[in-house]
Amino acid sequence: MRGAFRQMFLAFVVIALATFGSGAAAATLIGKPPADTVAAISPAAGQTVGIAHPVTVRFAAPVADKSRAERMLDISSTQPLRGTYSWTGDKELTWTPTGFLPARSPIAVQFGDARSEFRTNEGVVAEGDMSAHTFTVSMGGQVIWVMPASFGKPGWETPVGTYPVLEKFRSVVFDSRTIGIPLNSAEGYYINGEYAERLTWGGVFVHSAPWSVDSQGYANVSHGCVNLSPEDAAWYYQNVNVGDPVTLHW
Repeated sequence: MRGAFRQMFLAFVVIALATFGSGAAAATLIGKPPADTVAAISPAAGQTVGIAHPVTVRFAAPVADKSRAERMLDISSTQPLRGTYSWTGDKELTWTPTGFLPARSPIAVQFGDARSEFRTNEGVVAEGDMSAHTFTVSMGGQVIWVMPASFGKPGWETPVGTYPVLEKFRSVVFDSRTIGIPLNSAEGYYINGEYAERLTWGGVFVHSAPWSVDSQGYANVSHGCVNLSPEDAAWYYQNVNVGDPVTLHW
């Protein structure tokens, strides 16, 4: 009898929810996260990153009203910040700063009840001049190191633009197949690389290239990457943060 009474009571509750009020019933499924629930914010709290680092908010469920989500995202620092929004699918919102974030500053991020606060470094800025074949690194606005470099050769030109460092690798495998070149091609390669910083998800890196040292400072011979000597690449790896900007130009 108890079980039968419980079933009758639950049935009454369901009917009442569907009948009373405006007549429109809303059901929340158990285990389904509420709309705009934040799963993660990047950079994470306590991190120190470069001054070009974007802010990414990952949601636990697809976001239906993207404009509303963009308005809800609050990013603040010691000075006003401007940026642009982009989406990867329906669950990842990225805010990219216009220009650079203020150096040596706290950056507070809030979306609803979710918060993160990270800091920027002193501003480690690199400039690759593909005409002069140089890679210049500044810290806090002061030029620290000018390195000979080699960039992409004709047909494999290094892309022009400003890119934040996405990842750092002490060692990495460079496989030509990841950029569409078969290993059995005359341009194919499979190389163990060192001191590498990813600039694009399409495969552009700054990295140590002992095989092109004779060309560095004189000619562009790579498949699009920024080639440095082992010593220069090791120094840059030790001093650069994820989020530090690299500007490449002719």
